Amino acid sequence: MRQRKIKNLQEKLESFAAYIIRDPKSSKGAAGALFPKKQPLYLEIGCGKGQFITRCAAAHPEWNFLAVEGNESVVLRALEKAAEQKAENIRFILDYVDDLGDLFAPGELSGIFLNFSDPWPKDRHAKRRLTCARRLAEYQTALQPGGFIQFKTDNDDLFDFTLEQIEEAGLYVEALSRDLHHSQLTAENITTEYEDKFAGAGKTINYVRISVKR
Repeated sequence: MRQRKIKNLQEKLESFAAYIIRDPKSSKGAAGALFPKKQPLYLEIGCGKGQFITRCAAAHPEWNFLAVEGNESVVLRALEKAAEQKAENIRFILDYVDDLGDLFAPGELSGIFLNFSDPWPKDRHAKRRLTCARRLAEYQTALQPGGFIQFKTDNDDLFDFTLEQIEEAGLYVEALSRDLHHSQLTAENITTEYEDKFAGAGKTINYVRISVKR
């Protein structure tokens, strides 16, 4: 969906400078120093308008959160949410991530959230999917032992692809549901804007949580 152009966007983004990490590569191996408190660090890749990550930050003040989003018109809404709730345990990277290894040292993250990622439906674009084998390998390296990857999507084909990639990678599936909102897992589920929209329209939500054991 095309986003409307926001007047004075850069000026508005700059007003939230305290929440923005301008040079994330420079903090590789020391991302914890970006926050007031040293706490376990969790990452959401593609935070959109920020409902999920800001609610996570409020629910888990004992954790720190980094949110990645390359669409500046969209992430502005996430920044507004974070500032409104005066969240001290959340920071934003305003860019697209090509290689997680550029940003994080091995074992630096405790968990990774992937919510309603672009399905890249054409076969020739499979390597661009955030759950392809290359990406899963990057996540495993960045995560500490006992860390996790949590993935949600309304796209059944992407979910099937993801499960195939998980199996090929030999990763451990901790929890799985093809209808999250009608499962026992829903009690602890924090939703995204897309999730609310899709579920409200009767679409089932696919969910898988993968543990990293080394």
